[in-house]
Amino acid sequence: LERLDHLLSSHRAESDITRLSQNQAELRVSNETAEVLTLGLEVAYASAGAFDLTLGRLKELWALDSFSAQIPSATAVATALAGTGPQAIKLSGQSVRKAQPELQVDLGGVAKGYGVDRAVAVLKEYGVTSAAINAGGDMYLLGQQQTRPWRIGIQHPRRADAVLETVQVSDRAVVTSGDYERFFEHDGQRYHHLFDPKSGFPARGCRSVTIIADSVALADALATAVFVLGPKDGFKLLQKYPEVEGLVVDAQGQRHCSQGWGKYLVTP
Repeated sequence: LERLDHLLSSHRAESDITRLSQNQAELRVSNETAEVLTLGLEVAYASAGAFDLTLGRLKELWALDSFSAQIPSATAVATALAGTGPQAIKLSGQSVRKAQPELQVDLGGVAKGYGVDRAVAVLKEYGVTSAAINAGGDMYLLGQQQTRPWRIGIQHPRRADAVLETVQVSDRAVVTSGDYERFFEHDGQRYHHLFDPKSGFPARGCRSVTIIADSVALADALATAVFVLGPKDGFKLLQKYPEVEGLVVDAQGQRHCSQGWGKYLVTP
């Protein structure tokens, strides 16, 4: 995980992603970075750009990962969004080219999940058959917890001490994205880290999205995309991934779930 962080983090000076953001020409990246970019671009195109790897400048502008978070001007947001979108990255094998030099790539919506997937693969290589790997809410549940499937409580998006639902899974990824993770409030409005690439402002259609899938990286990207799209279009996206199920809490606090969600639900 530490090695992958050195490759994929935009906060590390020598990472592939920092070098890519600073580079003005074609750049050769590691095989792992190319794999993450490939998956991210796949979900970006499948979601019509709701998931976007090219929002690095926008995220710096909002600074939600710092103590200087702010509401930027509409002009500044428009400038940060100029030239973004999945079409702004061209990937051929391990060679990456940006459509414009100032484009900044950010893998925050998929890299952590990829790291968990790789950690699971290492555990399996060493013969581990039962484990829970949790990287800040991006989880993979390997095997069983003793004699039964793993039981995972899903955080209520508005009550810090409450569980919304409990699911039971084996050999599956569980990822939740919510507007309660990184946010600030101004004049009664919540400003969080899940941005709508069309507006450059926080997406307003959901409070939280939980995805269950085979891959943590895929679940990670889809959770962000569905959050941006909202329940109606979000579930249309999930229909493209037959082995994926989702739970959405919309902006009004109403619960929506995909058709197969019930098979994972632990009922009282």
